[in-house]
Amino acid sequence: MAASSAVALVCTLKKSPAPSSSEVIARQVLDALGENDVKGTVVRVVDHDILPGVGADEGPGDHWPLVREQIAAADILLVSTPTWVGHMSSVAQRVLERLDAELSNTDDADRPAMVGKVATVAVVGNEDGAHKIVADLSQGLNDIGFTIPAQGCTYWNDQAMGGTDYQDLDSVPEAVASATGALARNAAHLAKVLGAQQYPSYR
Repeated sequence: MAASSAVALVCTLKKSPAPSSSEVIARQVLDALGENDVKGTVVRVVDHDILPGVGADEGPGDHWPLVREQIAAADILLVSTPTWVGHMSSVAQRVLERLDAELSNTDDADRPAMVGKVATVAVVGNEDGAHKIVADLSQGLNDIGFTIPAQGCTYWNDQAMGGTDYQDLDSVPEAVASATGALARNAAHLAKVLGAQQYPSYR
């Protein structure tokens, strides 16, 4: 069986080449996936002009179709977001809104386009909110058709009212490394299972 593939949508508010903690943890997840025979790429969403809307293509100037192609080609999606005032970034919210179009984009068995793909989540921030963000993203992605693996998230929060960025840490905390490893192992396994046996027809 061919190696699985992954795409990480980094939902930082900072355009490249600005350093991003969300990208740091996303690349750590892709490294862990690589140890499980999964090839991955990174897309920093804010580098593209993603127009508002819930369609697959919102017309001239919309870069979402280019991003959507990479999601469609991958077996595993990672959404990596910072925490802003206790919530996912507006960029991550827009990703969910644009993915909504995939519910009506079906295959020959009437399955929504993203059914059979795996989705995972990574969150960083120096304030509370990671569990809520994971819950919101996981529910939204599952509604769209993605399958969420066991322990399919990793996150890091600074201490309450702290000011440290994840990218400034000298090393990866043991708990984060453990969560990232579990995410990668389970996502890679699930992608292979779904690749070998797709969900039943919706007809």
